[in-house]
Amino acid sequence: MKTLYLDCSMGAAGDMLAGALLELVPDPDAAVAELNAFGIPGVMYKRETLSKCGIAATHLSVTVGGHEEHEAHHHHEHHHHEHRSLADVLHVIGHLKLEPSVREDVKSVYESLAAAESRAHGKDVGEIHFHEVGALDAIADIAAFCHLLRRIAPDKVIASPVHVGSGTVNCAHGVLPVPAPATAFLLEGVPTYSDGVIVGELCTPTGAALIKNFAASFGPQPLMTVRSIGYGAGRKDFPRANVVRAMLGESESSFANASSFAKATEDEGDGEIFELNFNVDDMTGEELAFASERIFAAGARDVSFAPVVMKKGRPGQRVSVMCPAETRGEVVKAIFAHTSTLGVRETRCRRYTLDRKIETVALADGSTVRRKVASGYGVCRAKLEADDLAAFARTKGISLVEAKDQLETSKGEL
Repeated sequence: MKTLYLDCSMGAAGDMLAGALLELVPDPDAAVAELNAFGIPGVMYKRETLSKCGIAATHLSVTVGGHEEHEAHHHHEHHHHEHRSLADVLHVIGHLKLEPSVREDVKSVYESLAAAESRAHGKDVGEIHFHEVGALDAIADIAAFCHLLRRIAPDKVIASPVHVGSGTVNCAHGVLPVPAPATAFLLEGVPTYSDGVIVGELCTPTGAALIKNFAASFGPQPLMTVRSIGYGAGRKDFPRANVVRAMLGESESSFANASSFAKATEDEGDGEIFELNFNVDDMTGEELAFASERIFAAGARDVSFAPVVMKKGRPGQRVSVMCPAETRGEVVKAIFAHTSTLGVRETRCRRYTLDRKIETVALADGSTVRRKVASGYGVCRAKLEADDLAAFARTKGISLVEAKDQLETSKGEL
């Protein structure tokens, strides 16, 4: 499985995350040219190489009207920005020259930011006015990360626990504790820590929103064969290298054809996975949906529900959770924290998987869609990425069925 691992031991900020991904694309200069073609008013991207404790790292510089500014974090103190509502930000995004799938990703990140700001300020989402994260440079950072992530097209994104820093930060609302309230809300369910040594805001709202939206799980680096490494630099210097490290590689063995089946059987499958089961009869659908989200965030690969009849004839749900060994402890904690069960049953399983990859297919209008391709054991099948299919349907104002028909007609191989 093509896996992107993000090392956030020095936090996460939008420009640092984007800079790390920029080092993973085959032609960084061409990628910067693509970013500058977005058409963000007055914004210019530039790739710089900075040295952080002897490590050469990429800083994605974003200038607005010729001046570099970033949201208030450990790079700079607060600068005055134009305040924008979520509707204003979505209007700006809607007029950028982005692929439909990237546009939807950027919108999703901002909707997460709006929800966190709403909770922090006790106001409805429609009443929220972004300060630092509504500025054009923040929009540029988010758009850059979303675009580059689509270019890299990993099957899965995993992040380390996030170092948030310590102390206070100056922002539009005054001096706030680290992590700032909106950042703290965004990081709910994400493993975080502060070592008390680094003073300053290491994880910004933008960085938190990107990590929360795209990381499927959190923990130490998984067993993987690393193919390339990228370093994204922040402006400020600390006793430790102020970088985000991105590692791209293969995290699971797979089998290319049917002739490998005998060897697969001999080796007892593609890998080990644990099935955790428990029953509940006193949780609402809303509570179970929230618990499922938290269990996924703890590192589960799959969560499913099946109706059962429990003691005294009560209707209940049998919950089945699949997770790898490395996240089993965190998943069990999440189950007990977010469900009413008093016990969990564990079964160790051997699984067989098809080799999975994501291909990017160019359309006639210059946009792209992704398709998932699965192969092995003598089979090969492909399916359009659901998010891209939905984005295409929204853009064209048609149904999902019509969108699928159009894409398959225009691309016979799909």
